Amino acid sequence: MTPERAVLLWKKMVVGSGNGTAVQGFILEGFPAIQHLGHVLFLVLLLAHLASTAGNVVIVTITCADTRLHTPMYFFLGIFSFTECCLTGAAIPKLLAIFLLGRQTISFSACFIQAFVLLFLGATLFFLISVMSVDRYMAICKPLHYPTIMNLRICLLLVMACFALSFILITGLVVKVSQLSFCGPRVIPHFFCDLGPLMHLSCSDTTSVQMLAFSLTSFILLTSFIVTVITYGNIIVTNLHLPTAKERQRAFSTCSSHLIVLSLMYGSCVFIYVKPKQTSRLDSNREAALVNTVVTPVLNPVIYTLRNKQVHQALKEALCRMKMAR
Repeated sequence: MTPERAVLLWKKMVVGSGNGTAVQGFILEGFPAIQHLGHVLFLVLLLAHLASTAGNVVIVTITCADTRLHTPMYFFLGIFSFTECCLTGAAIPKLLAIFLLGRQTISFSACFIQAFVLLFLGATLFFLISVMSVDRYMAICKPLHYPTIMNLRICLLLVMACFALSFILITGLVVKVSQLSFCGPRVIPHFFCDLGPLMHLSCSDTTSVQMLAFSLTSFILLTSFIVTVITYGNIIVTNLHLPTAKERQRAFSTCSSHLIVLSLMYGSCVFIYVKPKQTSRLDSNREAALVNTVVTPVLNPVIYTLRNKQVHQALKEALCRMKMAR
């Protein structure tokens, strides 16, 4: 974006209001250094988005259609894939519009709605990750009690708790940020509306809001991380006491995909959100966020399908049935 165009868009989105200004919208900067490759990047990003969406839809469909996958593990996997599909759908279309059409403006309300949806779904994914680790702990460490404890009612309650807790935590934070005063530059150095860059643009004192954001994101990430570490610590101990190498390998194979996904998610999100001052490293946050919203959603369905024999077998049989139907 040229400086002249940025100034023009800024003037259009700010109107006078007494001694201050009333914000009508923001400008999403995207990736200005490579904007000249917009059409090529649009095609690459579109293919990646379609691949991640198709992969997650396949996982949701196959876990619903194949009765052998009607277990708590695949129930949580289906919910996880559905939530991840919604998250990418809230972030990527705007970046596609930026690359293809140069449409960088976004209204005030749309910006905060997008920020809420992305943070709400992101927090839900981390709570789901911890629930999935508890499910693996129960299956491996408490196999006799597993069918009784992890019944459909408990699974539904756990999923509802993940969504409800995320909604409660994120709603208050987004409302708090939306009540700040915005009277300066309107260019968000990001490809979607995130609370860190938004707080950086505010002309209010954001110290308390930044600490609240830091506390909530730390709570979400640390809670999920601690639950996961405790459960997998117990799984490793139980696994080492299994009598045969084959049993140990089978127990670990059910958790390896989960651990890979955990590494991808925690790595990027800790880099983006867990720092007291959101004003630091805003530029580098874009690259980390791109990994979290594009690369990881593409890899997750591949990891779960190729490393999971049951899903792999269900997919092969579904494809065979489709060929026979023709």
